[in-house]
Amino acid sequence: MHKPMYSEPKDAAERRTKPAKICYEISQLPVYNASFYDAVRSDLELVNTVTVPPRDARTISVPAGHIARIVSVVGPQVGDLNLWNATNLSERFFSGKTRQLHATHVTTGDRLWSNVPYLRPLATLTQNTLDWYGFDDDGGGIHDVIGTRCDPYTNRMLNGVDYHYCCHSNLTRALAEYLQEDPKDVEHHIHDVLNVFMCTGFTRTTQQYFMKASPVRPGDYLEFFAETDLLGALSTCPGGDCGSSHSDDTTPCYPLQVDVYRSKSAVMSEWSAGGVNGYSRSHGI
Repeated sequence: MHKPMYSEPKDAAERRTKPAKICYEISQLPVYNASFYDAVRSDLELVNTVTVPPRDARTISVPAGHIARIVSVVGPQVGDLNLWNATNLSERFFSGKTRQLHATHVTTGDRLWSNVPYLRPLATLTQNTLDWYGFDDDGGGIHDVIGTRCDPYTNRMLNGVDYHYCCHSNLTRALAEYLQEDPKDVEHHIHDVLNVFMCTGFTRTTQQYFMKASPVRPGDYLEFFAETDLLGALSTCPGGDCGSSHSDDTTPCYPLQVDVYRSKSAVMSEWSAGGVNGYSRSHGI
C-alpha cells in the first residue's frame, strides 16, 4: 500500500466528508419489464447446445429475441464471456459502461451495453440462480464487470513464462476458428469480459482486486435475452472456481454448457430489436 508523501491539510476531514453522488441517474432508461421477459421465458424451445471444454473456449450464436443460458454442469467453474453484434464485430460488450450504469456485479434486470458509438443494450439478464449470494463480508459478489480476463501478456510479465490456455488466448482461438482467420488477425476483437460465476471484489485495506472460490454448483445458470443478433465466445477459466489460482494446468477445471432457446410466446410478435444510439456523432463541429 502506498505511503503518503504529503501531510494532510488542515481541512482534510472536511474534504473527506463531502457526500457521494451516483454518477449516472438511469431513471430515463426503460425499466426492466419483468412481465415481458417472464412471458418470453414461459414457452421456450431448445435450439442449440454448446459445451465448452475445460481451459478452452467456444463461440455461440444467439439470434435476436432468443435466450441464452450459461449452465454449470459438472463442478464449480467460472467463465469469461465476450459478446459482439453478430453482423458487426466493431460493436461489442462494454464492461466499463455496464459497470457505471449498473454496478460492479450484474444480475437479473441489468443490461449488457455495447461500446460507443453504438451504446445500446446487447443483452438483458433475465435469470441469475446465484442472486441469493449478494455481497459477502469481504465485499465479494458474483458476475463481475470489474476484472478483465487472464491473459498471456500479464502472465509473461509477472511470471516470465508463456501460458497459452488463459481466457484471452482461449477466446482468441475460438474467434479465429469461427472466422477462419489467423489468431493474430482477430485478437484485437477480444475485449474485457463479463466474469460469469466469478466471485470478486476489492480489498477493504488496499482496494486491490481479489477473487475467491465461486459458490456456483451444477445446475446454476446465468441467462440473458439477446436484444440484437449476437455472437458470443465463452472461455472456461484455467483457474477453475478461482479460489486458489488464475492460470495453471493443475487446478481442477470443468466444462460449462450454453443452451440457446427460441421463445414461442405470443409476446414475441410485438417485439423488435432496438437501434443503435441516436447521437449525431457531430461532436460539436
